[in-house]
Amino acid sequence: MTEVITSSQNNNIKLAAGLKQKKYRDEKGLFVAEGIRLVEDAVNSDWQIEFCIHTEQAVENERVQEIVKILEKKECRIYQVNKAIYEKITDTKEPQGILVILKKRVSCLADFIIEGRVPMLIVLDRLQDPGNVGTIVRTAEAASCTGIIMIKGTADLFSSKTVRATMGAMFRLPIVVDVDSRDLLEFIDKQAIGLQVTALDPTAKQYFAIDFTKPTAIVFGNEGNGVSEELLQQADHKVYIPMSSNAESLNVAAATAVIIYESVRQRLLKSAE
Repeated sequence: MTEVITSSQNNNIKLAAGLKQKKYRDEKGLFVAEGIRLVEDAVNSDWQIEFCIHTEQAVENERVQEIVKILEKKECRIYQVNKAIYEKITDTKEPQGILVILKKRVSCLADFIIEGRVPMLIVLDRLQDPGNVGTIVRTAEAASCTGIIMIKGTADLFSSKTVRATMGAMFRLPIVVDVDSRDLLEFIDKQAIGLQVTALDPTAKQYFAIDFTKPTAIVFGNEGNGVSEELLQQADHKVYIPMSSNAESLNVAAATAVIIYESVRQRLLKSAE
């Protein structure tokens, strides 16, 4: 049953508005997914939804009506608000009038141990741009990667910008956040996973010269400073993408896509042998 909220001072409205701040998301263990497509992905996943907020206008959309039906079957709380109240809680420029509040959920490194599967892990080392992080999550899902490891200092997976950029892939792909580099190194050593680190280095190999058919973790570094020295020193190989002499670098999300799909190519060829 949908409840109508008419005051911006309602506790659930203030909660939703507060989740724009990372410290509040961390404190409450909650985050926001907004927009029809994202909410559809959320309600069709097994993530826990605390409640839904939509406008009077949004519910006229057939897709929103279907979302409401699914949430009602799940006995999820649903609140309807007017446009003015909704605008107090949204941080999108052209809101579609529907959002859900979800409970945070992250995987652990042990989740990446899958019997019979050769791991392909994507490691994000202190990437700062939420758009880059979200785009990489989408690419990793599309390429059937095992999962993503986010080193401490990487952009918040649960910020609204990152969530939007994942386009729902975060609800389907195992992701571990706030990982210490030492814990990563201990894990991959124990699991015999090769560490390939992207770097513009004289000793680096061209990415297509690396054997990605073996258990692999590929590290992509901070947009300005690259991969940390600690991970560079422990790399099995340093990897680079050859470019025109006039090009200084590739966007990290673009570079990730290039290398990830080289791994896909190699693994498809090997499976066809």
